[in-house]
Amino acid sequence: MACLNKLIVAALVLGLQCALGRSAAVDVESVERASTSADITRDWWQVAQFYQIYPRSFKDSDGDGIGDLQGIISKLDYLKEIGVTATWLSPIYSSPMADFGYDISDFYDIQEEYGTLSDFDELVSEAKKRNIKIILDFVPNHSSDENVWFQKSVKREKGYEDYYMWHDGYVNSTTGKREPPSNWLQAFRGSAWEWNEERQQYYLHQFAVKQPDLNYRNPAVVAQMKRVLTYWLDRGVAGFRMDAVPWCFEVLPDANGRYPDEPLSGYTDDPDESAYLKHIYTQDLRETVEMVFQWRTLLDDYQRIHGGDTRVIMVETYSDLDYVMQFYGNRTANGAQIPFNFQFIVGGNGDKNNIQLNAVGFVKIINSWLSQMPAGKTANWVMGNHDQRRVGSRYGENRIDLMNMLQMFLPGVSITYQGEEIGMTDLDISWEDSRDPAACNSNADIYEQFTRDPARTPFQWSDEANAGFSSNATTWLPINPNYVTVNVKAENATSPSHLSLYKQLVELRKLKTLQLGATRYASAGENLVAIKRSLTGEATYILVANVLDTSVTGLDVASPLFAKGTYKIKLSNPQAKATVGSSVTLNNLSLEPYGALILESV
Repeated sequence: MACLNKLIVAALVLGLQCALGRSAAVDVESVERASTSADITRDWWQVAQFYQIYPRSFKDSDGDGIGDLQGIISKLDYLKEIGVTATWLSPIYSSPMADFGYDISDFYDIQEEYGTLSDFDELVSEAKKRNIKIILDFVPNHSSDENVWFQKSVKREKGYEDYYMWHDGYVNSTTGKREPPSNWLQAFRGSAWEWNEERQQYYLHQFAVKQPDLNYRNPAVVAQMKRVLTYWLDRGVAGFRMDAVPWCFEVLPDANGRYPDEPLSGYTDDPDESAYLKHIYTQDLRETVEMVFQWRTLLDDYQRIHGGDTRVIMVETYSDLDYVMQFYGNRTANGAQIPFNFQFIVGGNGDKNNIQLNAVGFVKIINSWLSQMPAGKTANWVMGNHDQRRVGSRYGENRIDLMNMLQMFLPGVSITYQGEEIGMTDLDISWEDSRDPAACNSNADIYEQFTRDPARTPFQWSDEANAGFSSNATTWLPINPNYVTVNVKAENATSPSHLSLYKQLVELRKLKTLQLGATRYASAGENLVAIKRSLTGEATYILVANVLDTSVTGLDVASPLFAKGTYKIKLSNPQAKATVGSSVTLNNLSLEPYGALILESV
């Protein structure tokens, strides 16, 4: 049986698709080593519901059109209401806001428009009263060019000479002009090298010009960033989401001090676009993984000395899965507890438009993570974030509830981006209103390919002016006009609604079967995704979801899921047009377009 399961997993990994009307199933108990006993327990983070807050767009407390820390404090009861275990905040450090907080001028202070250190301490304290943990966004790869470290490095002050990546560049023998050290490109279009007139050298910036890369081959930098982590641990944070980690190390120069040019990718003809090159020398180096191991050791040592719950590391990386999985650690070193699983973002269709994705595609996405995750580790599911189009815009508004049901039903950690629980969708932002440097560094003709603004619009609290987000006449980004009906107040007063179903899913996740149980999943034809969660001595639960716009009848999910007995409907989305409590026949299942049910054994 074990050999058969391995063959099935291999077939799915290779993308083999089932013929219409047939089923493909994978039992991943051996992959994730899921317990079959209700006596096993999990650490807090392994069954947590994480919630990402983009502070600038969450809640404005002082009427300037920009969200802030006091605004977050005012909505902690809402986070408690929707079952949030921990919330991670996008950067709130002092910043010139060239990249809205990811360009940090002081890693030890709070951006003035967001509040003060006292406000932050109050946030941690008030959150703790509600059993909510605070996770900070840690930005290790770069600082702002307005950071005192960079200013000292420009002046070659002692101890800071090599804090950043500096290079003379080369004089072109034909033109006589000085040129960058290599062809490396930044993420926001154009060369990753910028000439500094005062120092008379180029510095590396793999993101915006105002975000110079720190030099992690300098032990002083490594020590400094560990001091940053310790400083915020001392202020009570429960861990860190680590931004843009794969960029932390670059390949060493050769014996002559030359950095190698990166090869062409063949993906685009635009020589300024980051995707023009294969980033084999500037991303995904092994040293980066080992640096995360060092940070994990620091957090573990801190817990051992100071006590309290486990401090966690969440790593942002869109790299290939064989590299991502290395961040979990190995036999000799612990790594990140939560290397972000972005398969529901990068998987499916290459353009991230998955509105037509069928059941086989969904199963392939699920299997891509669970089949490669190291034994004994915990899965996590990220459907969206501040850098990506919203779930309802990528997968279709008819699938909003279905996607939340999937995320909450799959084993491990759920990570929700603010607004996904109420079904917020993208707002098309004009060139004139664009704020994202990824868009603004392009032009009016192509900016929509790069902009991240549509998913960053202010949170929709009510149908009042400015969606209840701010009392100011204007907000930093426009508000989606659909706030009149898509908002917390309206959805709290209505059932069914996206929010009411989300709350029910949060409660369902507290069941032992969903926290500890084994997982088996299958596709039945083009339409149906089926997932079984089972645990000895507990009820078994099955999620069935019709992911397409056509109804299905007479499907058998009992056989591929090895499911026996009688089942009743525990939860349903509105599209299913089903009655909670009704019995369901697993070997003769019918579902409406986009209908999704969670079934309970009886």
